[in-house]
Amino acid sequence: MTNGFTAHPHADPQDADPPAPARAALPELLAPAGDMEKLDAALRYGANAVYLGGRGPNLRAGAQGFSPDELPQAVQRAHAVDARVYYCLNSLPHQRHLREVEAAMDEAHAAGVDALIVADPGVARMARRRVPRLPLHVSTQANTANAEAALFWQDMGATRVNMARELDLNGIRDLVSACPGVEFEAFVHGAMCLAVSGHCLLSAWMNNRPANLGQCTHPCRFEYLGMALAVEEKTRPGEIAWEAVQDGPFHSSFWAPNDLCLVKYVRWFAAVGVTALKIEGRVKSAGYVAQVTDAYRTALDDLTRRTFRHEEYLYELLNTASRPLSTGFFLPGGKRLNRGLPHDAMRRPVVARIEQPAGDSAWHVSVRAPWRAAKPLELLLPGLHRPELQPGDFRLENHKGETVDRLHPGMTGVLHCAHDGLAPGLFVRA
Repeated sequence: MTNGFTAHPHADPQDADPPAPARAALPELLAPAGDMEKLDAALRYGANAVYLGGRGPNLRAGAQGFSPDELPQAVQRAHAVDARVYYCLNSLPHQRHLREVEAAMDEAHAAGVDALIVADPGVARMARRRVPRLPLHVSTQANTANAEAALFWQDMGATRVNMARELDLNGIRDLVSACPGVEFEAFVHGAMCLAVSGHCLLSAWMNNRPANLGQCTHPCRFEYLGMALAVEEKTRPGEIAWEAVQDGPFHSSFWAPNDLCLVKYVRWFAAVGVTALKIEGRVKSAGYVAQVTDAYRTALDDLTRRTFRHEEYLYELLNTASRPLSTGFFLPGGKRLNRGLPHDAMRRPVVARIEQPAGDSAWHVSVRAPWRAAKPLELLLPGLHRPELQPGDFRLENHKGETVDRLHPGMTGVLHCAHDGLAPGLFVRA
C-alpha cells in the first residue's frame, strides 16, 4: 500500500504543502481496539484499520482482548465498513510461551485478520511456517531505526514496519526513502515509554510483571517522593552530573514521559510517503478512542479540503489527555513542542454512550461520568462536529422512566432530545 503522494525528500514539517490528495491517497489511520466497544468507536469515528489482541500473548495484556468467539465477529464488523484488522502477537515470548503463541496465531488466521503484528524474530519465523499467506507487520517494539533492519524484516516476510519512536523527522524520511518496497507506519499519538522502544524492566523488577510480555504496570507513572541525591562522575571531580532534590512534601510522577501528539504534522507524514499513522491506546476508554480517532480522521480529511485546523484538533486532543502533550523525538536537534493540560474546569468529559433508540427523539444511554442536566450537552458527531444542546433542550430519565436532574456512572438512562445526528455508538460530553 502506498499513500499516493509524491515523496518530497526535503519536506519540512512546518511548511510541507503537497497537492491536496484524494481521500484514497491519504495515509491509513490505524486505531486501537482493546475490546468490542472500542472497536466500534474506532470504526464509527473513521479508522481505516484497527489493531487488537486476543486473550493470549500481546503487549496489552491489560486490555480485555477478544475471545475466540468474539474475534471473528470483530473481523466481520470491520470488513463490513471496509476497515482492516491487524492482530497483535508483539510480545517477546519465552520458550514456555511458544505453544500459546502458536494457538493464538492459528486463531487469528481462522478469524480472517488482515495481518499479524510481531516484534520477535522467532514469532515471525513461526508465522512464515504456520500461516505463510498472512501478511506480517513489525511492531515498534522491534526498534527498527535503519534501512538494514527494515530490509531484514522484509527478508523475513514482513510487508510493513512500524518505525522506532526514537527517530526524528530526518531519520523517518531517510528510512522511508531508503526502502521504497517497504510500507512504513509511525505512531503519532498516545503514551510514550520511558525505555527504548518499550524494552523496559521496571515493571518486571518492581512487580514481577514483565512489560515485554504485555504485563506492564507502568511504574514510570507511579508517584514518588524524591529525596536528596547528587551524583559525581569519577573523571569529573567536583562536577555534579545528576541531582535529584526533594521538592516539597508531595509525591509526584516525575519519571512519566509526556504523551506523543503529532497531529500538526500529518501533512508532512503524507508528503514523505508514510503508509499508516497509528494511535496508541488499547487500554484507554472507548470515549478516548472515539475523540482521538475523530480528531486525526478529520485532520487527514481536511488535507483534501485545504481546511486544516490545527488548533481545533489540538483542543480536542487536550480534552482527552491525562498527561501533557509533546512532539517527542520527532523534531530534530532535541527540540520539543509541549502543551500543558487544560484546567479541570475547562474539560468536558464524556458522560455517556448512545446505545439504542428508546422512542421518538429518545435514546437509551450508558452513563460513564457524572452527568447533570443543568450543564450544556455536546454531541460528538464524526467529522469533529460538536453541536451543543443547552439545558432545557434535552431531558434525562433514569432506568425507571423518572425525569431526573443527574445520572451517575454505571447507570443506564434515557436521553430525550431532537437531533438528527445521533446514532448508536456515538458519545456525548458535558
